[in-house]
This record gives sequence, C-alpha cells and structure tokens, in this order.
Amino acid sequence: MNEIIVSPSILSADFMNLEQEINSVKEAGAEWLHIDVMDGHFVPNITIGVPVVKSIRQKTDMFLDTHLMIENPEKYVESFAKAGSDLITFHLEACKNEEHIRKVIRLIKSFGKKCGISIKPKTDVKEIFPYLNEIDLVLIMTVEPGFSGQEFIHDCALKIPQISEKCKNNLIIQVDGGINNITSKICISLGANSLVAGNYVYKSLDYSKSINEIKNWR
Repeated sequence: MNEIIVSPSILSADFMNLEQEINSVKEAGAEWLHIDVMDGHFVPNITIGVPVVKSIRQKTDMFLDTHLMIENPEKYVESFAKAGSDLITFHLEACKNEEHIRKVIRLIKSFGKKCGISIKPKTDVKEIFPYLNEIDLVLIMTVEPGFSGQEFIHDCALKIPQISEKCKNNLIIQVDGGINNITSKICISLGANSLVAGNYVYKSLDYSKSINEIKNWR
C-alpha cells in the first residue's frame, strides 16, 4: 500500500495560534491540511471562509485539502480555488441531480484543482459510483458532518472496500470522523489511503506521536 496521507483538521486547532499549529503538524509529519468549511445551512454549524484559506495559503506551502460542507457549492468554487486550495471536495448531497454534480466537478477542474466528492453516513455508497473515474478523491464521512469530536460510525467504514473495487488505481479514498490510532487501522485495512484527524492530533500532547500512530497501522 502507498504512503498514508494524514490531513489534520484545523477545526480542532488553537485558532489563537493558528500559524504555529499549522507549522507544528507539518513538522510532525502531516502531508495535508484539512480545512472544514461550513455554512450553517448544509450542516448546523458555521466555521471559516475564503479569507482564512487565503491567509493560510500565505503562511504555508502545505497541500490545502478544502472540504465544502455548504449548499450551492458551485457559487464558491472559484473563490476557494483562487484563495489557494489545492483540492476542493464538495458533498454529493448538496447537489440536485447528476447534471449538477458533474457541473461542479468540471468547475473545480477548470481552475486546475483536484476534485473530491464526499458522502454522509446515511448516503448509499452506490450513489457515488458514476463519478469515480472523474474525480481525484472520495471522502467517506464516518460521523455526521458539522461538529468535531463525534464517535466513529463503524458501518460507514464498510463503504471503503466497495469504492476500492470500483475505482481507478490512483483514486484517493479519504475517511473523516472519529479517526484515532484504532479506527485508522480499521480504515486503512479496508483500503483507505487518506485520513482526516482533528481532535486526535490537535488535542494530543505530541502531534508527531499521534500522526505516526495513524500512519503505522500494522
């Protein structure tokens, strides 16, 4: 299996010291930085927007993994792309139909960005199958999106091998929600190759130890 990509979620970081928090996870071995964007409509919480992403881009060369948990994602793709996102992931459930989904995929790609689609825990994994060859990443939510610190939903991990069987070899299968040194092993053993970790990294006393525990799954 290829190297596991760990993407710490800044939602769990200390925002009073955000630049240092970003530098610390990079030094600890994280490859990506996960940025949760919530609008208070698609999910019941509001987090950060374009100005913060732009500021982060000016302070780090880390790969910015931007997760849009918002309605009408096509309205904001250009702004997040120009702010410096390297990957933009939107929710399948935020789109009205197949045409809408493909419109958002094309838009993200038009800015030269990698494109991901995320599915909530209750969404049938088969709904994402038609788009697997058009995108770079699938994000499987193993908690209900909207808040950090929720407990891992084990049944959601069973979507991983179903996607792996259908996808192209270079598709990134990412899992977000309740990731720790135990759940990471479950996800990786099932075929995931990218893990989003918030509290397990940022609430720990040793970022390097936490990240290594996620990567060293055997």
